[in-house]
Amino acid sequence: MFGSGPQACEERRRPRAERRQWRKERRRPGPPGPYVLLPWLLLGLGAFSNLFTDETSNPWIGGLGLFSFNTLYIAVVFRGFYKRTRESAFTYVLLAALAAITLGLAIGYGGSWLLFFPLLSLACGTILRNRWLALGLLGLAVLACLVAVWRGDSASTPWTLGYGTFISGAVTAALLTLSETVMELRSTRQELARTAVEKERLRFSRDLHDLLGHTISVIVVKSEAARRIAPHDMDQALQQVADIESVGRQALTEIREAVTGYREGSLATELDRARSALTAAGMEPTVRRSGPPLSPQTEALLGWVVREAVTNVLRHSSATACAFVIDGTPDRARLTVTDDGRAPAAPPAPGIGGTGLRGLTERLAAAGGSLEAGPGPGGGFVVTAELPADALVEPDGNPVTGPVR
Repeated sequence: MFGSGPQACEERRRPRAERRQWRKERRRPGPPGPYVLLPWLLLGLGAFSNLFTDETSNPWIGGLGLFSFNTLYIAVVFRGFYKRTRESAFTYVLLAALAAITLGLAIGYGGSWLLFFPLLSLACGTILRNRWLALGLLGLAVLACLVAVWRGDSASTPWTLGYGTFISGAVTAALLTLSETVMELRSTRQELARTAVEKERLRFSRDLHDLLGHTISVIVVKSEAARRIAPHDMDQALQQVADIESVGRQALTEIREAVTGYREGSLATELDRARSALTAAGMEPTVRRSGPPLSPQTEALLGWVVREAVTNVLRHSSATACAFVIDGTPDRARLTVTDDGRAPAAPPAPGIGGTGLRGLTERLAAAGGSLEAGPGPGGGFVVTAELPADALVEPDGNPVTGPVR
């Protein structure tokens, strides 16, 4: 018959390839179920057969005890395979009742009834953990030995019964704990794989969004410049068109590099592009650079800051001039981008602006730096980025090369 319920519905909604993978995951070895401990109840067959012979006095009481033991054993074992029910107080009450019945039957009848001690140990192995498991199994083994010595009619020697009682619970607990650990590790591995996929997807979307946003802004500015210049100076207009072609080709290259994850920006390249884009938009760019040389990772990060700042100037500021100042000390590097355009009516908090500036703030903070953005004291807008001279790298070892979008 076809399956029903939420799992079957979920399986039917999956594509065929995913359904095969899903079934494969479900078939992988995992924690055993409670049914694997039920066959051990066959140890009580000897006691059950004694009920129909003259070896058991008061067989009705023995039969009631046997029925109660089996019922409690099944209940405890099934509750022990689920953490929520295993740790509940009611489960411990059931286990205590099972221990009391086991002790009563062993003392009252002896012989084959002493084999209920290993069964009780199996139940303890499904419920108890850590030091309570060790204390419980040791106490149970000692108690089994003492009862066997007192009765003197055990089918095996008292120490063998005690050892079997201890090892039954210990092996059961060890196997269940190991199986649960394997399942937790498998779940953790799947979560790490999912996180890695999401991280790579986010990296690609960040780089692609940043590359396209900046490139399209430059293309728009240069297209407007070409349209403006064309009626008066066709040669200059053609130069702007050639620049648009060059920007488009470079964008294609950068997108391919972003897809493969090898793109690393250059501060000098970004400054050159900024000069070209600002000049085409009718702005006057100035660059002043001083201080010691910077590491490639630091330059890459500052290059992204230049790219984002120029994109914002072209889109929003209506400025006539934009200045880039790179300076710092042997330990810290600082980049300041200042324009004379109109500032926002409500000054944003430091380092907070559009999605690009927010992403840069987070990425620079992860590399040990900071970003502040807001209206300048004399008008316009100022973006200030500070970084260590040797920028940090991400936990996977790759240099920090792109802003968080």
